[in-house]
Amino acid sequence: MPLFTLEELEAAAATVRAVVPPTPAYAWPLLAARTGAAIVVKHENHTPIGAFKARGGLVYVDALCRTGAKPKGLVTATRGNHGQSVALAAARNGIPCVIVIPEGNSPEKNAAMEAFGGQLIVAGKDFDESRTIAMQMERERDYHFVPSFHRDLVKGVATYALELFSNCTDLDVAYVPIGMGSGICGMITVRDLLGLKTEIVGVVAENAPAFALSFDVGQPVPTNSARTFADGMACRDPQADAFAIIKAGAARIVRVREDEIAEAIRLYYTATHNLAEGAGAAPLAALLKEKDRHAGKRVGLILSGGNIDRPVLAQILRGQTPAA
Repeated sequence: MPLFTLEELEAAAATVRAVVPPTPAYAWPLLAARTGAAIVVKHENHTPIGAFKARGGLVYVDALCRTGAKPKGLVTATRGNHGQSVALAAARNGIPCVIVIPEGNSPEKNAAMEAFGGQLIVAGKDFDESRTIAMQMERERDYHFVPSFHRDLVKGVATYALELFSNCTDLDVAYVPIGMGSGICGMITVRDLLGLKTEIVGVVAENAPAFALSFDVGQPVPTNSARTFADGMACRDPQADAFAIIKAGAARIVRVREDEIAEAIRLYYTATHNLAEGAGAAPLAALLKEKDRHAGKRVGLILSGGNIDRPVLAQILRGQTPAA
């Protein structure tokens, strides 16, 4: 049973388009030359927050406000892009928004969340600890907790897949990064709704392998850490709802090393002059790892975001790999 119908998805797309114009999907010849595949890059780094997550927050908060009384406030936890999305949607609806972030979070993502109107609270050593604290604050402040995975969030972010598949019905395979799962679950659901045969491959960081481990054994497997500079994939506690969709609809999950992610960021810059954050570059890293199996095929890459801090980018462009 899909999370939503095609009619519901199209209604969500209308909500999203009021703020987020359709993002481009470009074929870059230098990427094709490097990989041997006919590549289409879906540029979710071109949304108003620089990441696909913008779509999910807009649809989630819109649905929340339609169900009845406007909430007193919103609270959520994030490493950055989800928080920007919730802050943007909250501000558009005149709702206060508190965002719990882990210690040592990206300074530039923090600044962006505050610029969109979020009140930041630093608490927790990683995302999963911050999420627990945010859920406690829901009760203390009588705010509404916005999870990282929810039907309406997935429906919102799935609009990127609707745009991609509406223009590219012949993709043989698509590589999608996995953080908490909304991006890949949205793509799987849209592919199935449209009756397409595109193989969907999830991508995780080797240092944050929770979803890959879970996929291998057939049930959610948490890990003790998720230390990757690709903070959008730094998940150590896979949620059961997301895992069920991924297990049923993904062909496999590829793990990529930190140096492979860094090389993909460099390649995106030199071949397309686009900035890719770690999670956004991970699909390209996975394709480079598996390029022999896709020679001559039509491959979609989801460049999920471009929110990378300047010092980290400078280090990568010098040929180095950042520490987690």
